[in-house]
Amino acid sequence: MILINTFKVEWLGNIKGDILAGIVVALALIPEAIAFSIIAGVDPMVGLYASFIISVIIAFVGGRPGMISAATGAMALLMVDLVAQYGLEYLLATTILTGVLQIIFGLLKLARFMKFIPRSVMVGFVNALAILIFMSQIPHIFSDNWVVMVVALATLAIIYLFPYITKAVPSTLVAIVSVTAFAMFSDLNVFTVGDMGTLSQTLPVFLFPQVSLSFETLAIILPYALALTVVGILESLLTAAIVDDMTDTDSNKNRESSGQGIANIAAGFFGGMAGCAMIGQSVINVKSGGKGRLSSLVAGLVLILLIIVLGNIVVQIPMAALAGVMVMVMVSISTFDWNSLRTLWIVPATDAIVMVVTVSVVVITHDLSIGVFAGILLSAIFFVSKISKINILSKLDKEKKKRTYVIHGQLFFASVTDPIAEFDFKENVEEVEINLTHAHIWDDSAVAFMEKVIAKFEDNGTTVTLTGLNEASTLLVEKLRHKLNSH
Repeated sequence: MILINTFKVEWLGNIKGDILAGIVVALALIPEAIAFSIIAGVDPMVGLYASFIISVIIAFVGGRPGMISAATGAMALLMVDLVAQYGLEYLLATTILTGVLQIIFGLLKLARFMKFIPRSVMVGFVNALAILIFMSQIPHIFSDNWVVMVVALATLAIIYLFPYITKAVPSTLVAIVSVTAFAMFSDLNVFTVGDMGTLSQTLPVFLFPQVSLSFETLAIILPYALALTVVGILESLLTAAIVDDMTDTDSNKNRESSGQGIANIAAGFFGGMAGCAMIGQSVINVKSGGKGRLSSLVAGLVLILLIIVLGNIVVQIPMAALAGVMVMVMVSISTFDWNSLRTLWIVPATDAIVMVVTVSVVVITHDLSIGVFAGILLSAIFFVSKISKINILSKLDKEKKKRTYVIHGQLFFASVTDPIAEFDFKENVEEVEINLTHAHIWDDSAVAFMEKVIAKFEDNGTTVTLTGLNEASTLLVEKLRHKLNSH
């Protein structure tokens, strides 16, 4: 019963919205798939086949309904050297291996480590992507040809004004169809989808990559497959989290990881490049009314249908029209977290720095993965810096000749270097109490620090007692001491 209800919700709960949104996404996928193919150095059909296969398969095996996966720029950038040095067949083999690694990632439930990505990094990721989308579409809107700008403005006008007439059909779909029809019948001289590459009106066929099954081949493709796996999973899970927030629903991140792997294996066997979730297309899908798995299936089927059946019409779609959809249909504008700018001076300085660095690195390198990793690394450094600050208070009991040190904070490798100067080892007292009620011992460095402090006091003839040691810290100290004694 639960499976039937889930099926109804994910597949039949929003049929009209999913179909219309899927059509819009399919139209927007075409130029991107071609562009990413060009970036990777392969035939445009490699990206189109990948987008078709991945979109269709992820509809069934993905963990996030309403999310769109296909060929992406982040993945294409990682393929450039591989294609240049070894050719398309090695790329297809790498795509298959990437899929296998992603399935393993999902089975091991490694998606749980997503919790270690701070919100400031995720906001930076989203903002950087919005900026990259906007920058990539500017050449298609602003050019020396004034007609292109008119087409772009007409597209934007339809997108914004048509909803006042009716919301039954996505204004984005109306804009693309209307502008394309006008361009075809008026013979406008504008840059079109066809100008980006030749489209082959044939279905993909199953082919095993023509590479030798040897350790030599594995040594070549494994490094690229590992990079594609990490970037693909990272971008997919971040996109899933963003769509979760947009739709106020949850998703199965481990299933999404394995699903991406299954889709990439299929893409590799059918002549496609590796892909992952696309935040831009996913936002277009959700904003156009797509919520269920049907939208992804429709996007993939309509994409291949457009190429096979209506290829002659598809190539005439003005790029300015699609650029208008990508930029102003709330992709760049809605994807960008404008609230993050308003709160930039309110949030902790470290969070603001992390977000700015993430955005800057992504925009400069045009690589989302590098920016995210830079943000995570910087966040980790700031976090360690924050919790490495400890405070030591001391009180002298002259009658008992006893000094009490009360330590506040977390004792670990980064916090135990400077505090040793807080202890007066030569003070003329008979007893020293080190109170750890407000402290926690985390690692071997902290245990070594405490033993060093105790040893220095005892060398001066002072008796040392530890008090307030919590259970976890006590177990760690005893375990390490037992290990040392056994050696």
